[in-house]
Amino acid sequence: MAVTSFAKGYCGKMFQDNEQALLKDLLKTDPEFAERFNNFAFDEVINEPEQGLDDRTRFMAILAVLIGSQALDAFNEIAPAALNFGVSAVEIKEIIYQAVAYLGMGRVLPFLNAANKILNARGVKLPLEPQATASTDKNMRRELGTQAQVDIFGENMRDFWKGGHINYWLADNCFGDYYTRKGLDYKQREMITFCFLAAQGGCEPQLTAHAAANMKIGNDKDFLIRVISQCLPYIGYPRSLNALTCVNKACESLQA
Repeated sequence: MAVTSFAKGYCGKMFQDNEQALLKDLLKTDPEFAERFNNFAFDEVINEPEQGLDDRTRFMAILAVLIGSQALDAFNEIAPAALNFGVSAVEIKEIIYQAVAYLGMGRVLPFLNAANKILNARGVKLPLEPQATASTDKNMRRELGTQAQVDIFGENMRDFWKGGHINYWLADNCFGDYYTRKGLDYKQREMITFCFLAAQGGCEPQLTAHAAANMKIGNDKDFLIRVISQCLPYIGYPRSLNALTCVNKACESLQA
């Protein structure tokens, strides 16, 4: 068996110049495995009828699931490829920043450090341009965060913040500090949140809720299934099937 011409061409676009690429190295050390993985991930999955995504969206989703599954080595390989396919430095940073709300700083810090090294190697000047639209004022963050929750989930979230300090933090920190930032729009932010939750596992109630939120703002069921499909090589079948179940449950609840 050999790597298909399509997979070779796609990997060529991913790993330009002399960038270190684990998947290239594995063709030397683990050729049978590497051939099958490359053919599956970089040909069959990408070309599956009606399951594709544009390259930029695909790589944003993949970066999010790599963070969600704590796949730092793979992130170091894929982040440069994402830049090669048009994902901007700002978008990569926004994906990482938002991950803190869903995975915690303890699990996200290595990815922030890795991204900074990758961007420095690319000659990107750090820090990047500010993207915050909310000030550090607590009331402003809460108000804007609540509005983001309402915009995404519906009017039932208007008073959610009154349900205790964790609910308040969800409004002023998770949504006020992150969802109100520039760099990604609501549809992109909900997609990456869906990816964080699907990849880390054990968050099926939240995953179902965010699947429904995705659908409400325009990331329909078919789109979410395409996201799962494109991320499956990186998170495996069990978590992909769990995510698919959550999408179906969310769809049923919206149609009830």
